[in-house]
Amino acid sequence: MTESLLPFSWRLLLIPFVTGLIGYATNWLAIRFLFYPVEFVGLRIPGLKTIAPALPRRIRQLPGAKQGKIGWQGIIPARSERMGNIAAQKGVTKLATEREFYEALGPEQIATHIATSSSEEIHDLTDQLLREEYPELWERLPAPVRDLVHTRVQARLPATAERITEQIGKNIDDVLDAGEMITNHIDRNPETGNRMFLEVGDRELDFVVNSGFYIGTVLGTLTIPLFLYIDRWWVFPAAGIAVGYITNWIAVQLIFYPVQERTLGPLRLQGVFTRRQQTVSKVYAKLVAEEVVTVSNLAHNLLHGTQSDRTRRMIRDVIRPEVDRVVGPAAPIVRMTGGPERYERLRETAAEEGIDRTVEPLHDPTFNREQSDGVESLIDERIRELPPEEFIGLLRPAFQEDEWMLITIGGVLGFVAGLLQLLVVTGI
Repeated sequence: MTESLLPFSWRLLLIPFVTGLIGYATNWLAIRFLFYPVEFVGLRIPGLKTIAPALPRRIRQLPGAKQGKIGWQGIIPARSERMGNIAAQKGVTKLATEREFYEALGPEQIATHIATSSSEEIHDLTDQLLREEYPELWERLPAPVRDLVHTRVQARLPATAERITEQIGKNIDDVLDAGEMITNHIDRNPETGNRMFLEVGDRELDFVVNSGFYIGTVLGTLTIPLFLYIDRWWVFPAAGIAVGYITNWIAVQLIFYPVQERTLGPLRLQGVFTRRQQTVSKVYAKLVAEEVVTVSNLAHNLLHGTQSDRTRRMIRDVIRPEVDRVVGPAAPIVRMTGGPERYERLRETAAEEGIDRTVEPLHDPTFNREQSDGVESLIDERIRELPPEEFIGLLRPAFQEDEWMLITIGGVLGFVAGLLQLLVVTGI
């Protein structure tokens, strides 16, 4: 094969260039496989789910394998729960406590928003409950009296909302689990996990892709004497595997290391991600504040998280006395009309139904955006203060989780590209 190439030795000069393209293309594709598709694409294979537990661990880690499917899903979306847990435990929850997040979201503004936005909901709830529990009494009451009841309810809303947010604030460490809130949100919204990489590490991912060309070109130069010496067709596919694997491995290492800045003659060396700490802090803080640590997610965790029973009990304890204050002097008559059991049922139903009615306004997107500034400032400030060793923990643990897969993908794609290079160089 070598002899046939000698009259056309100029083809050998293509090797570094083609190998550089291999490095670039394999890195580009490997990055795409890291994030896309967001939803699994593939086929279910009969019997695969049964034997999946017996397969090697790394085979089981492939997207869809545990579910008995063959296909692909972006590694980050496929690990959305795990990635959420990493983002929570290694990143966000290390930056601030539950109390600091709650204070940054603005409890006073939350109380005001509840009072002003739930007015109509509470009006309808009041009317509904009284019609159900005291239909005859409520219908017989003159319209001005019914209006007075509604007026008293509306008048009590600001104080009630303030007491609710105050009680949540006092017990925030017991009722809010920030780690669970973050993990569940990213698990439910895998595209958010993607954005944490694509937006926060955009330059680093570009670096991985571009470095593939330069590293591949260097490795390709070394392939020329290797090809001439061994003189076998498989040199290019084998070199493609090495280029795809090594370029990905080197690129990932250069993203984070060295952690501390080092000098090598006139050169100043530091991990690509690490030296961008001040810039990254703004991007990361904005994303987390607008997507993850929000008023809406906080409300969801309070009412549906593992500590939701405590939250609901606390809010019920605030709302129950409000029923007595609203009924006021008419309470004895109401009790006599329907009996103490019916009145107690009214208080319990009002308390239970009132929880969701008063918290519903907290899912308002506009209000969430308005309240994100405090969290953004808090996170931005804390990230800037992190030592480099802790700063790389924002992304490094997630890369380590499936780094082997990213590098292996590079090797597989490099093999395919090596075969194409063989065709280009030899003309076969």
